[in-house]
Amino acid sequence: MGHARWTGRAVKRTIDLVGAAILLLLLAPILLAAAVAVRVDTAGPVLFRQRRTGWQGVEFQVLKLRTMRVGSETLREAMAARNQSDGHLFKIHDDPRVTAAGRWLRRYSLDELPQLVNVLKGQMSLVGPRPLPVEDSAFTGKARHRLQMRPGLTGLWQISGRSNLAWEDALRLDLNYVDTWSLRLDLVILFRTLPAVLRGDGAY
Repeated sequence: MGHARWTGRAVKRTIDLVGAAILLLLLAPILLAAAVAVRVDTAGPVLFRQRRTGWQGVEFQVLKLRTMRVGSETLREAMAARNQSDGHLFKIHDDPRVTAAGRWLRRYSLDELPQLVNVLKGQMSLVGPRPLPVEDSAFTGKARHRLQMRPGLTGLWQISGRSNLAWEDALRLDLNYVDTWSLRLDLVILFRTLPAVLRGDGAY
């Protein structure tokens, strides 16, 4: 890695730390309200933890506000025939496992806010390839190249259609981000994230 790119990554990490801390403070009332909505809507924990593959293949527990009923993960195999995504993703429009509060949280990506803690812990970045819930076998060949950057809270995938994208298109965007990364690109993605979230394209 060249000196300039190493310096850029050091700056990126500093931005992650400062940005995540500020966002947690500013968004604390929204996060609290969302957590209360999860608790009131259905029985179960407020937070959902799931194993993801992160930077350089290191596994970590990603944090999300729970948007499904407890035990929904065990129903995935039984619902495999209803999967409307391709490749290694699992997505169902109007998934019956999603709670009423969960649909609202997903619509505006509020369920992702606890991942600011993952950013502070160095497991994620504010911007980067998403830490997709896929099996380790999916990270072979060119797909494994996306692990050269910390997974992000947002990225090219989020501002380009999210779940509406085919797996190959999402992978292409991730690889393009890794190969062309710059601090300027991160700023462009951050600037475009809020409008994309408010539109709700591909959020389900």
